[in-house]
Amino acid sequence: MTNTSIQLPCAAQSVGAVNSLVTTLFQTILTAQCALSAKSDWPPDYGDEALNDGIGKYDFIVIGAGSAGSVVASRLCENAKWKVLVLEAGDDPPQESEIPGLHIYLERTRYSWDYYSEPQPHICQALKRRLCYTPRGKLIGGTGAINGMIYVKGHRQDFDDWLAAGNTQWGWADVKQFYERAVSPVGNATHPMGYVVLDANKDVGSMLLNGAIFNATAELGVPSRSAFEDGIEVGTAFLPVTNSNGRRTSTGKTYLAKVSRRPNLHVIKNAHVHKIHFDSSGKRATRVTFSLRESYELSAEVRKEVVLSAGTIDSPKLLMLSGVGPRKHLEKLDIPVVHDLPVGSNLRDHVSLMVHFKLENTSFDALEQTRHIDLLYQFLTRNNSRLVNGSSSITSFVNTKRDSDLPDMQYHYALNQQGDVESLGVYFARRDQKYTASLIRQLRKSHLISFLLLSTKPRSVGKIRLRSSDYLDHPRIFSNYLSDPEDMATILRGIRFIERLEGTKAMRELNATLFRIPLEECDEYEYRSEAYWRCYVKYFGEGGYHLTGTVKMGPSSDRGACVDPRLRLYGVENLRVADASIMPDVPHANTNAPTIMIGERGADFIKQDWKEDDQGSNESK
Repeated sequence: MTNTSIQLPCAAQSVGAVNSLVTTLFQTILTAQCALSAKSDWPPDYGDEALNDGIGKYDFIVIGAGSAGSVVASRLCENAKWKVLVLEAGDDPPQESEIPGLHIYLERTRYSWDYYSEPQPHICQALKRRLCYTPRGKLIGGTGAINGMIYVKGHRQDFDDWLAAGNTQWGWADVKQFYERAVSPVGNATHPMGYVVLDANKDVGSMLLNGAIFNATAELGVPSRSAFEDGIEVGTAFLPVTNSNGRRTSTGKTYLAKVSRRPNLHVIKNAHVHKIHFDSSGKRATRVTFSLRESYELSAEVRKEVVLSAGTIDSPKLLMLSGVGPRKHLEKLDIPVVHDLPVGSNLRDHVSLMVHFKLENTSFDALEQTRHIDLLYQFLTRNNSRLVNGSSSITSFVNTKRDSDLPDMQYHYALNQQGDVESLGVYFARRDQKYTASLIRQLRKSHLISFLLLSTKPRSVGKIRLRSSDYLDHPRIFSNYLSDPEDMATILRGIRFIERLEGTKAMRELNATLFRIPLEECDEYEYRSEAYWRCYVKYFGEGGYHLTGTVKMGPSSDRGACVDPRLRLYGVENLRVADASIMPDVPHANTNAPTIMIGERGADFIKQDWKEDDQGSNESK
C-alpha cells in the first residue's frame, strides 16, 4: 500500500494504509452505484445514426418502449427478415428505477409524464393542487419502470367477460397461454429471447406483520393461499413482482434490452412521436413523425404496420392528434378528421384509499438511524437487500358483500417503522403537508401499518380529450372517480372491513388501532360514521394508477370500440394498438401483468397475419 497525502480533520491521521483501504471502499461503492443502470443494460440508441444517415423504411414501427411495446418489439424482431423500429419518448432508466422502494423519487422528474386530472371536488383534496395525480413512465420500460412491480393476472371472469362481449380469442382459456409464455424462460446466451423475470417476494417486510395479516384476514373468513395460480380469487397471498436479486426487471430490460443487439432492431430514445400519417384514403398508415431530443423533426416510413403502445393516456392523445377521434372534438381544434372513432372515451381506473393503524408494540424494533446506510451498502456490494423497509407484496382480495368468490376490494399492507420519517415523507410528497403532519408526528412515537384499499371493479367512466392541437400540451383527463354511487358504496364497505380487521385477535395482540388524522371538515361528523368516512374519502381517496380502456377493443357491433379483437384500428388496415388502452374494462387487480400479456397477444396476432406474406417475397431485405 502506498502512502497518500489525504489529510482529514481527525484527531489522529493515517500513515497511508487506512487511507488506501477507505479509498478502495469508496471506489467499490461508486463503481457499484454506476453499475445500477449501466449503459450496457439498455438498448443502444440509434438516434445519432438516424440524424447522420437518415431513416430508411421499416417493416414495423412500435411507438413506445413500455410494458407492452417492449414485448411487441422483442417478439417481432425474432423474425430476422423483419426490420423493427422502436420510438421511445424517454431515455434509459436512472438508478432509482432499479431499486425497489425508490421508484417514487422519479415522480416529477424527466422520467415521468406528470399528468393531472381535471378538478374533482369530491376526491383527491389532500393532494397538492387538489388534483388527482397520475404519473406515467417516460423511459425505457415505460410505467413498468416506475411502478410497484406487482405481477398478478386478474380474475378469470375479467377475460371471459371480454369474450362474452364479442372479443374472440380473449377468454381466460385463450389468454392463459400468453401469460404462461410471458414467464417461460427461453433463449440462451448465444440467441437471447425475452421473457418476464419474477421474484416470489416472500422475504420482504416484517415476518411478524406478515403473519399477523394472514391470521387477521383468516379470522374474517378470507382464506390464506400460497399463491394465485389460476388468476386471482378471494384470499390473502404473496404476489410475485418483476424483480430479480433486488433489481427491477421491467420488460424494457428483460424483453427489449435483452435482444437489442439483433441487427434488425433499432431503438431511438428521446423520440416524441406527434403524428401518424395516413394515405389519401385514410386506410393505411404510411409514416410517423417525431421530435428527436427536442431539437430535430424526423419521419420514418412503414412497410407493414405501425403498432401503437404509448399507454392509456398517450395512445389516444396521439391518435387524436393524427386525426382519429371524436369528430366534433377534432373539428373544434381544427384537426382534419381521418376517422371518427370514440378514441379517449371509456377511461377506467381503480379508486384507491389509504388508512393507517398505529402500532404501539415493542415486538417491532424502532428504526436504527444507520439502517438505510446498512441496507444500501448490502445492496451495492452483495445484492442481498431490496432497500425496502417494511413494504410487502402481501395482498388480500375480498368480497365485502360475501355473495360470491369475485372480489370487489383489494388490500396492500406496509409497515412503517417508528422513526422512519424519511420513507413515509417521500410517499406523502404528493400530498399537502397540513394533512400528513399528524402522521409524521405519530411515526416518531410509534410504528404505523398503512393499508392501501383498491376497489377492484369501479363503474365510473371517464374520458381523455386534447387540450389543444399542440403535441407538447398535456391532454385533459376527466377521471370521473366515484361518479357512480355504487363505487363509493364499495369503498365504504372496504373501510368497514378494515374496522373489522382492527377487532381481530391477531391485530389486538399487536395493539394495532386505527389512527385518526385530524381533518377539520370531517371532524364535524361522528368519528367512523358513514358521513365521516365519505368525507375522509374526499381527502384521501385518489386514482389507483391502473388506467385502461381509452382505445377500447370490441366487435364491429360495439359503438364504443376503436380496435377490433385482433387490435386493428377500425378503418385502418395496418395500425394496431397494443397496450392497456385496449382493455374493455379494468381488471380486478393490478394491470402490470395484463398489459404484458396484451403485448404477447398482439405480437402473436401480427405474426399470424403476416405469416403468409413472410413466406413469399420479403420487402425488408
